[in-house]
Amino acid sequence: MLFNSLSFAIFLPIVFSLYWLIPGEKRRFQNVLLLISSYVFYGWWDYRFLFLLIFSTSLDYYSSLKIDEAKNKNVRKTWLFISVFINVGFLGFFKYYNFFEENFITVLNSLGFKADIWTIKLILPVGISFYTFHGLSYVFDVYNQKTKPRKDFIDYALFVGFFPLLVAGPIERATHLLPQVEQKRTFKYLAAVDGLKQILWGLFKKMVVADNCARLVNIIFNGADHYSGSTLVVGIVLFAFQIYGDFSGYSDIAIGTARLFGFELLRNFAYPYFSRDMAEFWRRWHISLTSWFKDYLYIPLGGSKGNTFFKIRNTLIVFLVSGFWHGANWTFICWGALNAIYFLPLLLKGKNRNNIEIVAKGRFFLDFKDVIKILITFCLSCFAWIFFRSATISQAISYIKTIFSRSILQKPEIYPGTAFTLIGVLILIDWIGRERLYPIQMIGLKWPRMIRWTFYAGIVFSILYFGGHREPFIYFNF
Repeated sequence: MLFNSLSFAIFLPIVFSLYWLIPGEKRRFQNVLLLISSYVFYGWWDYRFLFLLIFSTSLDYYSSLKIDEAKNKNVRKTWLFISVFINVGFLGFFKYYNFFEENFITVLNSLGFKADIWTIKLILPVGISFYTFHGLSYVFDVYNQKTKPRKDFIDYALFVGFFPLLVAGPIERATHLLPQVEQKRTFKYLAAVDGLKQILWGLFKKMVVADNCARLVNIIFNGADHYSGSTLVVGIVLFAFQIYGDFSGYSDIAIGTARLFGFELLRNFAYPYFSRDMAEFWRRWHISLTSWFKDYLYIPLGGSKGNTFFKIRNTLIVFLVSGFWHGANWTFICWGALNAIYFLPLLLKGKNRNNIEIVAKGRFFLDFKDVIKILITFCLSCFAWIFFRSATISQAISYIKTIFSRSILQKPEIYPGTAFTLIGVLILIDWIGRERLYPIQMIGLKWPRMIRWTFYAGIVFSILYFGGHREPFIYFNF
């Protein structure tokens, strides 16, 4: 079930109404309703993969109890290994089997062997990367004694399968979400209004900006050999805002939806295209994944401690794994490696935490120096996005060669005036509200009611007018 679908527009009000008809004292009944609704939401896509979700949930639930019960350290490690091995095994099988199979056949052919291997084409279960990481973080936290295992299966299953975050995050932590699952929740009007506003802004980013960029991005990337370098520059700029509008839009809808039910999810985006260096960019882009890799991979490897070799090694591992997490393709690995190259000089010079606060905090206008830094950072991220969007390494290299050819001086064959105007509106509103969790959180609160409602009506109208070209969410592929 898609957030931008008619089925979800019917599903959400029904679940919301039934949920708040249950008194807050009956928290367990609320959780049962949410869990059933979450499984309906997920099964709407393909009910068969519900069994995989339930199995993964049961595995981590049982493993955490065994880890906690064990007095012997080796037994604790054994149960941790079982959980990690099976979870990663399922993730690897469904997500990476085809990748390794194809590359194995390619290597055999290059060595002169005629490969005649039985092959299967697997469907990637939606959200498997996300709910697998939910479960793994819980098991790691129980093993490291950062949280106690839950004996109530319903509560734990809801933590893993809560429908707003189930298929594309944010990637939640047990220490953050489980206490909310276990506590009494009562309806709060202002929180619900806040959630609806964030949903509205997420739909704008997805249906107005991202989907209108997507149509042109597909045309340009699919026909890249026939366009000038200037047109390809237009294509990658459009893709940068497509993926931002698409994924941050999904996150806004997810966080806003959760707020309707009395939950606060982790923030996932914090205006990444206003970053002044690539380290800041990665603190603001896909925050829940970045922090997951930091806590469960980077720090256990040693983090930034030790000599230069270990700093470089650990950074490369995290970025390469992050790239591979996004997809079973060498293009994603190159994308991760390129971002590691961007990040390493800042880390080695101790400048990776120079820009913690949002740019121009408390001011409307930027310093010229910050303008240059933001533009450079944006260009670096756009260059990396070429590998992320391309189907193959050769296509990405060809795309880059065309950009750096004389044809970049030509007039673009495609000039998306409407898309650029919509991007401009997005940037302006993001800039005005950049010190808030989402930009329209506080915009208009002091305006006269008529003007405020006209502003919201304008967003709704733009969604209805520009939102006819519906594209699937990009991160459903991951």
